[in-house]
Formats: sequence, C-alpha cells, structure tokens
Amino acid sequence: MTITLYSLAGADVSRPFSPHCWKVVMALHHKGLAFQEKPLPFTGIATVEEGFSKTVPLLKDGAHLVSDSFRIALYLEETYPERPSLFGGEGGKAMARFVEGFSQTVIHPVITRIAVGDIHAMLAPTDQAYFRESREKRLGQTLEQLASSREAHVQDLPGLLTPLRHMLVNQPFIGGQTPLFADYIVFGALQWLRIVSGLVPLPESDPVRGWFESLLDLHDGAGRKVA
Repeated sequence: MTITLYSLAGADVSRPFSPHCWKVVMALHHKGLAFQEKPLPFTGIATVEEGFSKTVPLLKDGAHLVSDSFRIALYLEETYPERPSLFGGEGGKAMARFVEGFSQTVIHPVITRIAVGDIHAMLAPTDQAYFRESREKRLGQTLEQLASSREAHVQDLPGLLTPLRHMLVNQPFIGGQTPLFADYIVFGALQWLRIVSGLVPLPESDPVRGWFESLLDLHDGAGRKVA
C-alpha cells in the first residue's frame, strides 16, 4: 500500500516546515516505511481527502486516514509492530506524552514569537491573509508588534532547553542510547525554527546543539535535505 503524508509548506513546496509534520516524517523513516510527502498551503488543507482534517499532518495509509502527529505515531506503532519501535513500550508512550506537553507549552510559544514574521513571508498572498488574521487574533498582537520582541525570545530559547541539556549529560538521546518518538517531538520544534528562520540559536559546544545535529544526520540526513 502507498503511504502519503500531507504536510505544510509556504509558496515554496520544497520547504515543508510544520513541527508536527516533521515528527511524522522522522517517525516514518524510523519505521523504515516508504512514503510520499505532499506539502499543502494552509488554505489547501481542507480541500484534500474530502475535508477529513482541518490540520496537518494527515497520513493516508492505503484507504486509512489518520490525523494528529501523536495519533499517527500510535497508528504506525500498532500497524507495523515488526518494525523498530517508536516508543519502546508503554513507558515510552507515557514519556512521549510528557515531552509533547513540555514542547507545546514551553518551547512552541517562544518559537512562534520568533518565527511568526518569517512564516508569513514564506506564504503565498492568500495564505498570508489567513495567517495574519488567525495569528494576530491568537497572539493578541500584530505581526509587527511581535517582531519588536523577536530578539528577546531568541535569547530566551536556550534557557528553556535546560532540562534536555541536563539529561544529555547522561545519555545521547531522550530515548536513551537511540532516539524514540520523544526525540522527534523536540526535534520537530527546532527543525521548524531552522527552516523558517535559519536559526539554531545554540553554541556548537551546547549538548542540545550536538543532539539536534545528530538527528539532522539521522535516516540518511532526512532533516538536512530541507534548507
């Protein structure tokens, strides 16, 4: 069966940037599953698969559709149990839930405020109008107001990664000696920033930078193939 991953991109479809879609890209490679990726604009998501989902990632495996990155990871784990595990057991699923909560409530809000202007610049005009209206309503500021505090948020980001930095003293990945889905969750956030803003605001000596570079190299450099 053919696996299709609907993801998110701007005017340049060669630069899919959604952090949630990158979790699934890495999960599919982890499982060794062949797939085709179809990046969509924001306003194109509701037009595919009869409007099955308002958001991406959306995975189509044969005739089966699954949305939401965590649900997709669970689906892949249950459907392809003979392939490398994304969780390493029930404890790994619980750990990934915690990491997802940390990423989405601590890391994502800061990256959003760093990258929101850069994302807007990547979009086609129709998507720009949608993005400006929806993000300004959500964040309570104009894109221009958000840009004025961008550098302060860039400075804040390394400190938010202190728990990961502390853990990496004892092991190379969140999953232990090898990465698991929990690693791909945080990777997706930093990959999002790297693609849309060209930033990885961490010194070369930072263990988190080393961890991120290792994940960029993983799966034949899948993460590095997008500039």
